[in-house]
Amino acid sequence: MPTVVLGYVPKPEGEAALAVSIAEARLRQADLVVVNSRRAHMRDPEAHERILAELEDVRIRVTEAGVAVDVRQPETGLEASEDLLQIAEEVAANLVVIGLRRRTPVGKLILGSNAQRILLDAPCPVLAVKSD
Repeated sequence: MPTVVLGYVPKPEGEAALAVSIAEARLRQADLVVVNSRRAHMRDPEAHERILAELEDVRIRVTEAGVAVDVRQPETGLEASEDLLQIAEEVAANLVVIGLRRRTPVGKLILGSNAQRILLDAPCPVLAVKSD
């Protein structure tokens, strides 16, 4: 079965990428693997509980859209890009979807390091989505 992998963060760029990844999974008749790296909030129990609730909401929304979903929150301590790339390889992803935040004209010259690593090292095509 084809698989789409989404790098999800609970921010506008993550929501935009979620919407597109659901549409891509439906179009490709694929499963969706949602990946949220835990590294940024490992030390804050309140933030951890909040993200767990947000990920459960994501799981419900994807399921209601008629797409099979696997939500993962690796606790490796690695960079988010490394977690996402490892999972994309593991599931033999057909597509990786990531969200990008808007940047200033100068900031556009420098792509975020996680996004750049995913774009360059992914084992499949990458769809980068910006929020409105």
